[in-house]
Amino acid sequence: MVRQLICALDTDDLEEALRIIRRVSAHVGAFKIGHGLALPYGLEVVERLRDAGANRIFLDLKLHDAPDVVAAAVREAARWGVWMMTLHISGGPAMIQAAVEEANQVNIERRPLLIGISVLSSIDQRTLSNRLGITGGLTDYVVRLSRLGMDYELDGVTCPPAEVGVVRAAIGHGIIVCRGIRPTGDAVEAGEGGTPLLEGANYIILGRALVDSPDPSAVLSSFGLGRLGGSVHA
Repeated sequence: MVRQLICALDTDDLEEALRIIRRVSAHVGAFKIGHGLALPYGLEVVERLRDAGANRIFLDLKLHDAPDVVAAAVREAARWGVWMMTLHISGGPAMIQAAVEEANQVNIERRPLLIGISVLSSIDQRTLSNRLGITGGLTDYVVRLSRLGMDYELDGVTCPPAEVGVVRAAIGHGIIVCRGIRPTGDAVEAGEGGTPLLEGANYIILGRALVDSPDPSAVLSSFGLGRLGGSVHA
């Protein structure tokens, strides 16, 4: 098992999700669910997934709302034993603080890890500058928001492979969850200066590249997961 690997359950079909868990749970450390499963089935789905073998659930709902609303969502996720969850850093300090304070009320063994989203993968430089009116480069904005999230005591952030190095330098010891890994294997090739692009990440997320493969072990080897850095958070 590679405990640093998170398998994305990108489906709204519960039976398909259960089949995937039973097939790959021996290879991965956690499973990520989003609106596709959480909205139609509620957070009760966490128990169904756990019964199938998903010991750790990453709830990726990208919360962004009033502080009290987000705090209530954190409280409910903790009640269901969610291991990790996401919120938008752009929700601001008050929202982040409310989420952290709520998480800190939970028994340490059940406290969900709070992971900040800086910029969605669908937003490119042109959209950031021309449509959202954000000045500066996309990477600079990712770094700025990542630092903000860590300043207000989030447990970590997400980022794409190409930005792991600069985000790690910016946030220090915090958790980095690497998203956007492609099945070409390009994501693990050496970056500038010969540094592997995944070096410095604590976790990576794989979806169809893993789920659709007849040989999950071969997929893990092809992505060079042994080069992951940082500690693993139980």
